[in-house]
Amino acid sequence: MAGITTYTLFIVCIVSTGVITHTQAGSKSCEARMFSEDSVVCECNATHCDSVGKVTLPAVGQFVTFLTSEAGSRLHQEQGQVQRNSTGAAVRITLVPQQKYQHVQGFGGAMTDAAAINILSLSTGAQDQLLRQYFSPEGIEYNTVRVPMASCDFSTRLYTYADTPGDYSLLNFTLAKEDTHMKIPLLQQAQALSPRPLSLLASAWSSPAWMKTNGELMGKGSLKGKPGGKEYKAWAQYYIMFLEEYEKHNISFWALSTGNEPTSGELTNYSFQALGFTPEQQRDWLALDLGPALHSSPYAKTRVIILDDQRLLLPHWAKVVLSDIHAARYVHGIGVHWYWDRYAPADITLGTTHDLYPEYFLFGTEACSGWSSLDRGVRLGSWRRAEDYAHDIIEDLNNHVTGWMDWNLALDLGGGPNWAKNFVDSSIIVDSSRDVFYKQPTFYSMAHFSKFLWEGSQRVGVSVSKHSALETTAFIRPDGSAVLIVLNSFWFGCFVC
Repeated sequence: MAGITTYTLFIVCIVSTGVITHTQAGSKSCEARMFSEDSVVCECNATHCDSVGKVTLPAVGQFVTFLTSEAGSRLHQEQGQVQRNSTGAAVRITLVPQQKYQHVQGFGGAMTDAAAINILSLSTGAQDQLLRQYFSPEGIEYNTVRVPMASCDFSTRLYTYADTPGDYSLLNFTLAKEDTHMKIPLLQQAQALSPRPLSLLASAWSSPAWMKTNGELMGKGSLKGKPGGKEYKAWAQYYIMFLEEYEKHNISFWALSTGNEPTSGELTNYSFQALGFTPEQQRDWLALDLGPALHSSPYAKTRVIILDDQRLLLPHWAKVVLSDIHAARYVHGIGVHWYWDRYAPADITLGTTHDLYPEYFLFGTEACSGWSSLDRGVRLGSWRRAEDYAHDIIEDLNNHVTGWMDWNLALDLGGGPNWAKNFVDSSIIVDSSRDVFYKQPTFYSMAHFSKFLWEGSQRVGVSVSKHSALETTAFIRPDGSAVLIVLNSFWFGCFVC
């Protein structure tokens, strides 16, 4: 590919791509392992793991590039001299800083029961190494974590925190051992490693079965009664009590969602935990129950994210909920999942929703590879999946999304555990028999965003001199530096200037 030149009046980055086949990754090298896929994974253990290290800005007049490639480069760092008014470039990418868009909230993954089980299956040293890779300044600096409220399919059993039938006052509400013995200690460790407070997002998969029309945690079922009724009010209070119990462990939440994939609970014979809501039911539950309960609690500043489902439901879902002033006053953002994005153009879904309701942020709350029956489970070293991640994140960011969260932080070699046998892939795969973990190519896709796009970074315009297959997005960080991220089918990198 010909050289790429970027130039603006304020920032100039000139990058000439080359084929780099070694696996240097910042301050520590990757122990590359090849399985049956088209790229490598980086193997880590208690004493060694590749790391991009702490990134420092170059001197004025210079730029830094970070390159990840199918050939094996992993955040390979190089530095160069800025050139002004260069000529002969095949493609010129220009930052347009006067075009200002959304600010970044952050990037991260989910601390599911399965993720916690896999992390804790490692030795203490390897556990620490894994958490450092995600959360420390030497790692990729995740700053958001999604936390399921009670069980989901990535659990080993079905449970909620209030399984006593008829307990509308939630007198028997209690966290599970999965919270107190696994997720909470790991979240505390992650927070201790992070230089900044983590933004935690709570999402529930199902209410207790006795509150539901079908009497089960899984399958087609919604809350009994109507919004304003005792089931809806108890379900709202369940959220408050969850926040209270976690606060006892010094863990607070930035946001909560109105429930994971509410449309799944509208499907007959749905195979794992779900709670059905129509947009009208969600609207009225917010207006009559959840919103007032939060507002009158100590957690009134906790953000509320609606939808938490596929973006193809937009803008309709947002119109129903946010056109009602009584519900809209309690809402801050809209959560989207990536699974059907190819059938839902970003400009029609995300773009239109932003144009209609610009005061509400958009946030990618769940994504994983290996979920489709046509391409199921773990693929160690899959480069295509890394490209899929990078493409979707860039597309979302360019359509006003403020952050993007991977699904399970860690899974085993089989893509679990998962009681429903819904095995998928993860950015880190644990092999507890060898006390090692593998950093997948998708880990580095996430890194190109989470490491460099600090919270508060603002997206700016990008102009490309001619049509090309390049996908780009650009941001100005709070420290005044610029980050340009570029993806094509052969090369993926970001530049900090």
